[in-house]
Amino acid sequence: MKFTEEHEWLRVEGDVVVVGVTAHAAEQLGDVVFVELPEVDTEVTKDDEVCVIESVKAASDILAPIDGEIVEVNEVLADEPGKVNEDPIGDAWFFKIKPADLSQMDDYMDEAAYNDFIG
Repeated sequence: MKFTEEHEWLRVEGDVVVVGVTAHAAEQLGDVVFVELPEVDTEVTKDDEVCVIESVKAASDILAPIDGEIVEVNEVLADEPGKVNEDPIGDAWFFKIKPADLSQMDDYMDEAAYNDFIG
């Protein structure tokens, strides 16, 4: 897994990259009450705003970590946004993106570097 400074995690699964928020981010947000997901088949560019998360504390944007196409979204989060707090690294992924250039993943931190970053 890779991690961004925006507290997103990225996991390569076959020819797609699964994107979610870290446990640290979920903890900082507090209780998540709403998730707005992107549309499938949307072409995105790195740093485009693609999701909105609203919690009891704040609203936050999820940015596209890489260039590519959104190929799947986690519809469960629309009905059960609290899953982000319950299982941020597992069942609460936000979207899957088919990367235009997988080497963009090289720019992100591994788990040890991320732990130092939030430490």
